[in-house]
Amino acid sequence: MSIVKINALTVPAEQREVLERRFASRAGVVEGSDGFEWFELLRPLEGTDRYLVYTRWRDEAAFQAWMEGPMKAAHRGGGEEGGAEGGRRPAASDSTVWTFEVVQQAGPKPREESGE
Repeated sequence: MSIVKINALTVPAEQREVLERRFASRAGVVEGSDGFEWFELLRPLEGTDRYLVYTRWRDEAAFQAWMEGPMKAAHRGGGEEGGAEGGRRPAASDSTVWTFEVVQQAGPKPREESGE
């Protein structure tokens, strides 16, 4: 089964737009990686200031290959691609990575089509 990596990022209110812009500017970087299955950036609405970066991978080896190759290259220069942002400090003040193994999963059931 797949593995899930969740990076919990503590992001001060004044850095939220910066973080979201940075993720948007590198859209497409991870999608072509061998073993990559899914990505979501989750914005907190209540109860926390932590963004969650959810990625799902075929296995740990695929994730590690991404970490040592494309991810490392994308994060050179203080987490900014191309230096387009004003300043080079990270948008998050803290980061914790959690790893999970997918043991069950489900998706929506297909809708039955009407006979009209």
